Amino acid sequence: MFTRPIRAIALSLLVLTPVLALRQAQSVGAQVPSASDAPKYALPPQNIVDLFDAEFLPQTLLSPNRQVLALTKARSYSTIAELSQPMLRLARSRVNPKTNGPHRASGLPGTGIYAITLKKIADGAEVNVAVPPQPRISHVNFSPDGSRLAFLNTTETVIELWIADPVTGRARAFVTSPDRINATTGDPCDWLRDNVTIVCELVPVRGPIPRAPAVPSGPNVHESNGKPSPAPTYEDLLTSAHDDALFDYYFTSQLAALNTVSGEWTLIGRPAIFNNVTPSPSGQFLLVSKIKKPFSHILPMNGFPQDVEIWTRAGGVSKKIADLPSREGTTLTGVEPGPREYRWRADQPATILWVEALDGGDLKNRVPFRDKVVSLAAPFSGEPVEVAKTEWRYESIAYTDTGIALLSENDRASRRTRTWILEPGAAPRKVWDRKEDAAYDNPGTPIVRRTTAGGRGGVGGGPIMQNGDYIYVAGEGASAEGDRPFLDRLNIRTLKSERIFRSSAESLESFVAPLNDEMTKFLTRYETQKETPNYFTREVGSDAKRAVTQFKDPQPHVRDILRQYVTYKRKDGVTLSGTLYLPPGYKQGTKLPLIMWAYPREFGDADSAGQVSGSPNQFTTIRGGSHLFLLLSGYAIFDNPTMPIIGGETANDTYVEQLVASAQAAIDKVVEMGVADRDHIGVGGHSYGGFMTANLLAHSRLFRAGFAESGAYNRSLTPWGFQNERRSFWEAPEIYTKMSPFWFANQIKDPILLMHGEVDDNTGTFPIQSERLFAALKGHGATVRYVTLPNEAHGYAARETLLHVLAERLNWFDKYVKNASPRGTTDASR
Repeated sequence: MFTRPIRAIALSLLVLTPVLALRQAQSVGAQVPSASDAPKYALPPQNIVDLFDAEFLPQTLLSPNRQVLALTKARSYSTIAELSQPMLRLARSRVNPKTNGPHRASGLPGTGIYAITLKKIADGAEVNVAVPPQPRISHVNFSPDGSRLAFLNTTETVIELWIADPVTGRARAFVTSPDRINATTGDPCDWLRDNVTIVCELVPVRGPIPRAPAVPSGPNVHESNGKPSPAPTYEDLLTSAHDDALFDYYFTSQLAALNTVSGEWTLIGRPAIFNNVTPSPSGQFLLVSKIKKPFSHILPMNGFPQDVEIWTRAGGVSKKIADLPSREGTTLTGVEPGPREYRWRADQPATILWVEALDGGDLKNRVPFRDKVVSLAAPFSGEPVEVAKTEWRYESIAYTDTGIALLSENDRASRRTRTWILEPGAAPRKVWDRKEDAAYDNPGTPIVRRTTAGGRGGVGGGPIMQNGDYIYVAGEGASAEGDRPFLDRLNIRTLKSERIFRSSAESLESFVAPLNDEMTKFLTRYETQKETPNYFTREVGSDAKRAVTQFKDPQPHVRDILRQYVTYKRKDGVTLSGTLYLPPGYKQGTKLPLIMWAYPREFGDADSAGQVSGSPNQFTTIRGGSHLFLLLSGYAIFDNPTMPIIGGETANDTYVEQLVASAQAAIDKVVEMGVADRDHIGVGGHSYGGFMTANLLAHSRLFRAGFAESGAYNRSLTPWGFQNERRSFWEAPEIYTKMSPFWFANQIKDPILLMHGEVDDNTGTFPIQSERLFAALKGHGATVRYVTLPNEAHGYAARETLLHVLAERLNWFDKYVKNASPRGTTDASR
């Protein structure tokens, strides 16, 4: 085992709680309301608020022509007022009925982008895109040649399509009510290869909103026809005929093509509920999957019956590829028994690919081949041609510029994945074969040509780059010394690999994209613990790099936080690791109150579990509801100490034992290092980490207090599997019982705070999970606080909420960890 030394770092000018006498010190704590007080949002100390409100670094998007880097700035956080907008919960989607779009800006921080700057890579010249008043921008997307930039803007009542000129920055709106964008199903627009036309989903002409009957016409009935239909415990499913009507109303779209030069819209086909619309590489056809009735009440939208068709640009049906039934009845570890995963072949003008299960979609069926890949080329009048069969379950296929395929498959039982090279007229050749969990052996991902910058056709959109006999592969470069990202050149004839770039051991520099077809020049993202992440150009064979961006440190005071990567061993010999953070001004030998914040993971074997993840050179930013804010109140944080659950398909048979052993090893390490004592250590986690926290308090007395966010605590409420557990409750009832802290509520003797978003949208973590654990704990006289967060989903978003979470966390750990009196031997025993 080894421990990297802490580097001495100068004190920050930020006024912090002194750490030298922290065991006795009272922090400037947060005041949170009690259960008898009127509801109100609390604030943590001002130094935390100031750091919390620091502006995020810009996000970046490279144009497909590799000439421009779009820098987007977004508001840091939503407000609780914005989260309180109307919301319909339909087929596992959340819709704002006022805008006919998502209730939250998917994938965006805060309330959306408010500024877009286009920066030329060659000379650094910048152009600011003219954005609408009070912008709430999303879905920024270059045309294939980078000559136009599309984005959506959400107002109070409509979602608009805007098109900007990257040269001048001028922009104009092309869609206004009533012909507005329908964004209920995700990214609603995609460029065609002509760089002039963009295809979008619009809100069609429609009648009034379906109203719920004032008086029920009868009961809602659900039936089973005798066919097994296990399903995860999804949130937000359709439950009634009225839900079905609302889903039909808000999700039905009209496809239309906009000529961005003339400004004319052309309708395509008839309105439908589109699960996916993808233009062919030639732009002459559209791959369309349409949702149809009957809608399922146990599955989300992607499990509904669908028609898969190929349309012309005028909307005519060239070929109906499939009539897919509901996915009800698909096994938990299987796939749908019929055709699936339709996509265009990226290196051909209009050739469709799909996969068909040869085992009925069920891994329990013993067959020589699990799947086959087939293709059908325009004009789609012939019979599908078999491309390959896979012995294991199909994972992916991608083609190079010259039509050579890389086909990947995986085996769940052995947790292995392998990739084959396929060439016409030649036997498949295996290029990679490794354990899925073995990060050190991960060869990386082939680099594709950037024919689009996103859209529903997928990121990148093009074939794998091939120059002569070479393709290029980039990866994170996990190693025993931390991540060292790389770029390799792979000879597809000899299968020999040559490393043409690797991050230094003193930095974290990641390959971003090629800047020319020859791959002699490329873009990287460079950072260190002290240096802000920025983008640079590099040339193969040279150590020199040229800066493209000059982002400033948004949180300079964070640089004075001390960080140390630590490894240690569990009692069974498994190597564990974690990152230890210490407050500014820390002096060696000072014992601090310490919080462990973790998330368990399953592994197939001990070697994979013991591999290092992350980089000691990563630039630290603290935002949102991060537990690292506790550093500003004098806590030490042991972040992500590994909690591996080893054993493959039956790993959970010893979940509790492995969990407690990992926690014990982590505590022993920080105590051995002299940064903490056993009487002042707390634990916390979110989701599966909240589940972990409750289990650790139920089965040990290692911690003085716990903070469990949005967890699932009674596994009988997720009876068809959870996380990586795929045995059902009825197959392994003792495992479901043993892993459920609810069943051991009487054993939780140390204080625990339960927190849950009131509209949690995550599979299995219904708010009732926290509600019933609280009731059980209260019934047994435990010390417990239960906080529910209005209008918050599984991930908390509003500024008011996040600051309140920080105040609750600080108040709880101050009371029960920092200022806890020593625990006697009797108290610590079980």
